[in-house]
Amino acid sequence: VVLLLSLLGLAAAGKLLAVPADGSHWLSMREVLDILAQRGHEVVVVAPEVSMHIKQSKTFVMKMYAVPYTQEEMEKDFQAFFQRSFEEGWVFERFFKVYEGIKSLTDWWVSSCKQLLQNKEIIRYLEENKFDAILTDPVVTCGAILAEHFSLPAAYFLRGIPCGLDLDATLCPKPPSYVPRAFTENTDRMSFLQRVKNLLFDIPNVFLCDFAFQPYSKLASEFLQREVTVLDLLRKGSVWLLRLDFVLEYPRPLMPNIIPIGGVNCAHK
Repeated sequence: VVLLLSLLGLAAAGKLLAVPADGSHWLSMREVLDILAQRGHEVVVVAPEVSMHIKQSKTFVMKMYAVPYTQEEMEKDFQAFFQRSFEEGWVFERFFKVYEGIKSLTDWWVSSCKQLLQNKEIIRYLEENKFDAILTDPVVTCGAILAEHFSLPAAYFLRGIPCGLDLDATLCPKPPSYVPRAFTENTDRMSFLQRVKNLLFDIPNVFLCDFAFQPYSKLASEFLQREVTVLDLLRKGSVWLLRLDFVLEYPRPLMPNIIPIGGVNCAHK
């Protein structure tokens, strides 16, 4: 009994900093944060004043910061990205449309992240609160930058990162001979020619990664005052919570700190 009582301190509630991505990414995270708050954890969410779905809640503290764009401007670009993503056409035409859409969204997210990192009042508030961990969606790497700055263990809550940067960061094997690439329409059972096609479709990812995440690397280097890349930041993630399930996804190797939680996207009763 004495031993069990002595362990109660290990189960004490903690302080969690959440840096979410907007849109549908936020909807799943919000449910997790609500449950954590109900279990006694103190949750603080940092988000821009202009967003699609991120709103105030009674279950957690919301710290908001100003951004240099309006609701109408943001929604216009998001709608254009969604429309381009679902358009049919030649595969390379679809690829370049998604490429342009990612560039547009990256501009919004980098601008928002820059405003947060330059907000001395919020940064001072976060420093003084001594959080135990940070929960963030690394598709927007602002949370990873803050985790490095505050030396906090980071839990990544994500569906995936463009060009497979999450697999590179976790050292997950992803040979193009076996793991299907986006836009190929291949399955995990491929002929020789399909494997060659898979390899060819993997080549643009090298340029896409550099293009999409270079602005974040520059922003992180300026804020942390040392040269750092997005891959460097992601490699320090403590646990990766993947919003996928191999019932619907092609199986692939995962590292021990990667946990599939695809059910979190489903309505529950």
